[in-house]
Amino acid sequence: MAFLKKEDKKNIILEASLKLFSKKGFYNTTIPDIAKSINMSVGNMYNYFKSKESLAMAIIRYTSDILGEKIKKINQKDISTKEKIRLIVKMYFDMAQKKPEMIEYFLRVYLSNRDIFKNGCEGMICVSSFVTEIMIFFEEGVRNKELRDQDFFSAFGLFMGYLGGMVFLNGEHVLEKSLNEYVEDISHNIYLALKNE
Repeated sequence: MAFLKKEDKKNIILEASLKLFSKKGFYNTTIPDIAKSINMSVGNMYNYFKSKESLAMAIIRYTSDILGEKIKKINQKDISTKEKIRLIVKMYFDMAQKKPEMIEYFLRVYLSNRDIFKNGCEGMICVSSFVTEIMIFFEEGVRNKELRDQDFFSAFGLFMGYLGGMVFLNGEHVLEKSLNEYVEDISHNIYLALKNE
């Protein structure tokens, strides 16, 4: 790891921490655990992140940036809002299967330990890149008269609650089919719930 750029090393730390935090939880994961998993000294870890809390906040920003970038690419496509919903659902479900730690981290650490994020991640500050792209998606859908004009948080809660619920059921092995086999039904249901009358 000695010849990597500082930003690359930082991303290695973020990825390793993401996996450990999502598996063991915030309080059961130590900086020495993370350092050991990537063969780095604990002292060197503190050159990148001054505390476990600052690392936790960096991870939620990191995951938000990745999801935000994926939704931005969907937003830039010249397709209907209904098709964008399908692509967002598919992307989210793919992410939940290929990188489950990203979704697990959000559910097990970010939402479950709000005390950790109260100083520096108030409101939606640390997930702003993701939320901004969802907001753009809704605004364009309303402007195109495909979605009804409603309170953002009502629409956001419906959309993300549906996705989060399905990912949770999948993680609990309750679903009868693979997550991707639900993309069409879930997309259609979200569209029906949000569409302009």
